[in-house]
Amino acid sequence: MSELVCTQQREMIFEIVLNRPEKRNAFNMDLYTAFDEAVSEAGRVSGVRAVLIRGEGKAFSSGIDVSDFLMLPQKYGSNWQQRGRRITDDYQGVLTRLERLEVPTIALLHGYCLGLAMELALACDIRIAAEGTMMGLLETKLGLIPDVGGTTRLVRLVGPARAKELIFTGRQIGANQAEQWGIVNSVVAVEDLLAKGEALAAEISQAAPLAVGMAKRVIDGLADIDRGLMLEGWAQSQLFSTEDFMEGAQSFLERRQAQFKGK
Repeated sequence: MSELVCTQQREMIFEIVLNRPEKRNAFNMDLYTAFDEAVSEAGRVSGVRAVLIRGEGKAFSSGIDVSDFLMLPQKYGSNWQQRGRRITDDYQGVLTRLERLEVPTIALLHGYCLGLAMELALACDIRIAAEGTMMGLLETKLGLIPDVGGTTRLVRLVGPARAKELIFTGRQIGANQAEQWGIVNSVVAVEDLLAKGEALAAEISQAAPLAVGMAKRVIDGLADIDRGLMLEGWAQSQLFSTEDFMEGAQSFLERRQAQFKGK
């Protein structure tokens, strides 16, 4: 396993730790690939009753490393902007595999949980946030939409009206508001975050594992996630080719206000 992601099994808990603290665990391609490998490992090992996912350092994750957009031509070719559906499929596949793990997944959030990181958290079964955690889907400020399940899964949690408010504005909200809206299950002091997650995992482990796994499948099956992901991919493939996206990414890297033109 890459040092960008650390894993360990502690009795019935499998822990996945994002380990790029110097970049606030921002996801570049290497970190995202390593995370995917960790998810696959969690699904293979025996005796696991819950997966805990957390971030090392001052933040769970600040989201995608925007500078990584510069690497897209290397991976997808010079015409990468015309391959938006393939790019979205690759990114969506990782979090779909996370969501479809048989065992419950618990995201332990602190500091920042933004963009792709929030999409990761939304793909987990349960979210616990430390006091002061800031959350948000910022993609519209880059000329994009949350396309790695964020749009679909946020609507499932909070309904269309509040999902629209967060996505249209790209606003960040605090942990307490996220709890009020049903995005996180509970808010605790940062020093109690890991203990809270471990206690919940221990409580889950007292239930019958086959029943828990089947309950997870039934509950997740009530929402048409596959159709939502398809629509996200279609929309994002259109946006990749816009001038607004190029302006949004460039302005972010230059730390200035974007000047969007609707083109």
